[in-house]
Amino acid sequence: MSPSKRLGFAAHIDNSWHLMQWLFLLLPLAAASGWLIARRSGSGRRGESRCGSPNPVFFRGLNYLLNEQPDKAIDVFLSLAEVDGETAETHLALGALFRRRGEVDRAIRIHQNLVARETLSSAQRGYALYELGRDYMLAGLFDRAESLFLELVEQGLQDRRALRGLIEIYQAEKDWRRCLETANQLRQRSDEPIHTEIAHYHCELADECRRHGQRDEARAHLLDAQAIDPNCIRATLIQARMEMERNDPASAWMLYRHLARRGPDYLPAMLPELLQCCQQLGRQGVTEELGELFAAHPSAPLMRELSRAIEREQGPPAALSFLTDYLARHADLVGVERLLELRLSGPPQQTLAGDRQLLAVIRHLVTAQPGYRCDQCGFEARALHWQCPSCKHWGSIKAVAPPPLCQPAAASACPSPPHP
Repeated sequence: MSPSKRLGFAAHIDNSWHLMQWLFLLLPLAAASGWLIARRSGSGRRGESRCGSPNPVFFRGLNYLLNEQPDKAIDVFLSLAEVDGETAETHLALGALFRRRGEVDRAIRIHQNLVARETLSSAQRGYALYELGRDYMLAGLFDRAESLFLELVEQGLQDRRALRGLIEIYQAEKDWRRCLETANQLRQRSDEPIHTEIAHYHCELADECRRHGQRDEARAHLLDAQAIDPNCIRATLIQARMEMERNDPASAWMLYRHLARRGPDYLPAMLPELLQCCQQLGRQGVTEELGELFAAHPSAPLMRELSRAIEREQGPPAALSFLTDYLARHADLVGVERLLELRLSGPPQQTLAGDRQLLAVIRHLVTAQPGYRCDQCGFEARALHWQCPSCKHWGSIKAVAPPPLCQPAAASACPSPPHP
């Protein structure tokens, strides 16, 4: 097949796929419109055996759909909906369709016209106001969306969904106090499990207070976070940082050790602070401490720091032996990078040809490798986010463990650090 024919075939497939999408989107709307037409045609005098004439406007819209003209079809269905004063559901379906297409202005206009009607029931009005608020949010008009959601909460219409919308607005604006207030309202009105979110809002406020030197308020927020979510790792981590800031590395060390064993998924993020705490205390036997953590919870960052500690305390040969044993069990680019670093740091006659080029390639691949992944949506990141930027879940991003190179039954889970 020639390139031009291949391009034409691909374009045909693309157009067909878009047509199928439009058909699926407009099918409920067409069904609703057909039901309304049938209702009108069958609402004549009882006892008469006549058939109502079908509305030609409806069939013209279907014809536009079949001829791959979805924009004209939407205009036709919109005019059909505007004729009948009882088609609130049709207007809502059209507005949602426009919003999914990204045509927020048209969605806003439809929902505004619907809200202005005096014939709507309270339930229909609440739903229309909520949809209009979603339109405003997508358009970036947070103040308008906020006023509508607050009105819905006050009237008790779509109040749970409106509270969720308010939380989304306040999170985007990083107004953590209002996030906390709104989340507590939602907690009182529903049985939705939101204790994790509330704990993170307290942690955000504690971080703000800590940066402004308001230590008592920060500690109060941390206590609240731990009270509502005893498994809140972040609250203990902030507490450890506060101990370091007030020059109490001994207390911080106890908290970091507790965190390392309680929240291994966050160990790579807290590892630099844990090592800094060790240095300030002048502790010996860092290799033994890191080795215990690594044996329980292996990770690439911990492997790298443990190999460096072994190199300092026991020499490069011991570190090379540890890395070789590790790479025999884990297909880890970070481990290969560290192994090449050690080999290149030795005498020139021991450096194999091509090692420097290989190290450059490995470093390039490591920079593109995610260190964290969201348990909810699979979002990958290089740094730790307490709230997933993709699905907006709190506390769902965890450190990525290195994949095993062999079956667990054939060998132990990870190598032990060599003893001096």
